[in-house]
Amino acid sequence: MSVSRKPKRSGTRGYAHLVELEAPVARVWRALTDPALIRIWYGGEAEIDARKGGLFRLGRAGSGGREAHIDVFDVNRRLRIIYMNGPPFPHSDSAIVDDFLLDMRAGESMTSLRLLGSGFPEDESWDQAYGRVRVAWERFLSRIKVTLENPPRPKKVKAPPPPADPPLPGLDY
Repeated sequence: MSVSRKPKRSGTRGYAHLVELEAPVARVWRALTDPALIRIWYGGEAEIDARKGGLFRLGRAGSGGREAHIDVFDVNRRLRIIYMNGPPFPHSDSAIVDDFLLDMRAGESMTSLRLLGSGFPEDESWDQAYGRVRVAWERFLSRIKVTLENPPRPKKVKAPPPPADPPLPGLDY
């Protein structure tokens, strides 16, 4: 008789994403640290205190947003954030980390953006949160690429038509 056992998982897991962007490193860095640009690719609220020891928050505070502490802030090179315990993650003693690494390619016109996520417990209670975060970052990196490589163009404003001559009393025949 064969008994199937589900192996007990322990330890942590992570993910790695890479995107090549046709944009200078400084512009990619700004897309990761400027709240106005983050709102474009994230599609929601963002609050960033862009410095070592600062705050990195995607979404609204207290309503499902992800809040992190900026651990490494090496301008145009590396941004590492450590997520705070609490919603939307189950409780854990593990430190959840996202590490963004930027490298210049082909002069100043190409940038490699790598994201290394780590520290997600292999516990079943974390399966859904891990999957959501991994897939969300994959989508966000694609949106960063589209935002930087095809920035929105301002609409051309048409000149207003010249004002109509006001009627002149006595000459309105």
